[in-house]
Amino acid sequence: MTKKINNNKNIRGFALDIIINVMENGAYSDKALHNVLDSGTITEKRDRAFLSRLCEGTVERVILLDYIIDCFSSVKTHKMKPVIRNVMRMSVYQIFYMEQVTDAAACNEAVKLTIKRGFKGLSGFVNGVLRNIIRNKDSIIYPSITDGFNKYASIKYSMPEWIVEELRTEYGKEIAEKILKSFLSENKCICVRCNLSKASTIKIEEMLKADGVTVNRGNFFDYALNISDYNKITELKAFKDGFIQVQDESSMLTVAISRIKENDTVIDICAAPGGKTLQASDVLNGTGLVISCDISESKTKFIHENIKRAGFKNIDIYKNNALIYKDDWREIADVVIADLPCSGLGVMGRKCDIKYKTKPSDIDDLTTIQREMLKIASQYVKLGGRLIYSTCTITQAENIENFEWIKNNLPFKSESIEELLPEKLKGKTGKNGFIQVLPHMAGTDGYFAASFVKY
Repeated sequence: MTKKINNNKNIRGFALDIIINVMENGAYSDKALHNVLDSGTITEKRDRAFLSRLCEGTVERVILLDYIIDCFSSVKTHKMKPVIRNVMRMSVYQIFYMEQVTDAAACNEAVKLTIKRGFKGLSGFVNGVLRNIIRNKDSIIYPSITDGFNKYASIKYSMPEWIVEELRTEYGKEIAEKILKSFLSENKCICVRCNLSKASTIKIEEMLKADGVTVNRGNFFDYALNISDYNKITELKAFKDGFIQVQDESSMLTVAISRIKENDTVIDICAAPGGKTLQASDVLNGTGLVISCDISESKTKFIHENIKRAGFKNIDIYKNNALIYKDDWREIADVVIADLPCSGLGVMGRKCDIKYKTKPSDIDDLTTIQREMLKIASQYVKLGGRLIYSTCTITQAENIENFEWIKNNLPFKSESIEELLPEKLKGKTGKNGFIQVLPHMAGTDGYFAASFVKY
């Protein structure tokens, strides 16, 4: 029988394993955390919340935490043993950001964890550095803007300098700082989309509240809900019965601007985990067809699971490489959704490890891949049909430059999406055929979406 974990001391051991797995072994933070949360080992809502906050917060602020540690340690963080480095990081995070943990408890538990992991000889070092930080935490001198914007913002917002420079260059210092600040927002509600072909938003909202969930309407769409104060989403009736789909509100823009109508054929070429596929199917209201595909069995499995839960029947799933042309699909689609692999810099607020994994060269490589995929996807669109290009990033190379490339190199013209945009996004670039959502605009992911008609 699985032992019930009900104290934060044991939770720290799980947290350390997760943080090491992410920061030292390259694991994805959301998957590493949910592997533990979904294992059934930690059942209490309070403990699950503590673990999530400690893991996500530590990974999110690693650059700042390392700066603080390095101000007081003779051995810099990059030279520490991985266990010690990450014990220090999670302890400093508790000291500065978790009010429910006393400074003494954070220090004492760090020492115990150090000993438990076989580093008794370094327990004095850990104790000494942490106690020194606690004594002097209000007098730490951080880089100021006079030291240079990139250095200042990198430490303050715990962001690699190259990303700071990218944002500063493309958006200017003021907007760049707003974007960086938004990534560290403590408002981490989960956004879900209501499947309106199954029930109204009001009905679904009532179902969620009946399960004790706190529900707030979205910023863009009346079928988007921000939910919190629940233990496991998989235990909610609205989720189990397929009335809701986890999907950030910004990503709902892809289908919202697509003009999909009943009886259309839609191809979603990079569909996993299936949010846009389900949204398109919901709009079709039992008519037409959605061809949903992705590159691997593991990805199509996610799509299958979500479709089965929702109960939609007008979806065909294929394992398919978007870089390989499929002649069977030539000019069959009224709408092709090309939500393509990207750097993901728009979702760093939810998937904070992205900023450590992504390199500047990745953007150039991804842009090349995106254009190859677009060449192929464009051939699936009927004459007069639509290509919807979207990404969850905020770099100009992957977004506006690709927008211009499509117009100049493929048989498509851009069309205004102004009348289809939510009120908060009107009056920006919708008349030009695209919208770039930045994270600070409405507390959503960063996102880009554009609509083209084939001629």
